[in-house]
Amino acid sequence: MLQITATELARKFKQMMNLVEFQGEELIIVRNNRQVAKIIPGPATMTALEAMSDLYRTLPEDAGATWIKDSREGAAADLSEVRDPWAS
Repeated sequence: MLQITATELARKFKQMMNLVEFQGEELIIVRNNRQVAKIIPGPATMTALEAMSDLYRTLPEDAGATWIKDSREGAAADLSEVRDPWAS
């Protein structure tokens, strides 16, 4: 946690925001020897690809063995039972 004066923050704003964003640093802003604010990093974000990248590790070893066959059978399935979400 880094303590910085409001004046110093104003002068080095970009540098301080880079510390928060890229290094996860927390900043305590001080004015007149009193803590007036705290800047913390936002929540971590992931793309869908990053979130799904380790999914395969949760599956059993043989889970992919019939994947192509199963996916082709699913594509040919009867879609008449699918209801229209827009129908009233």
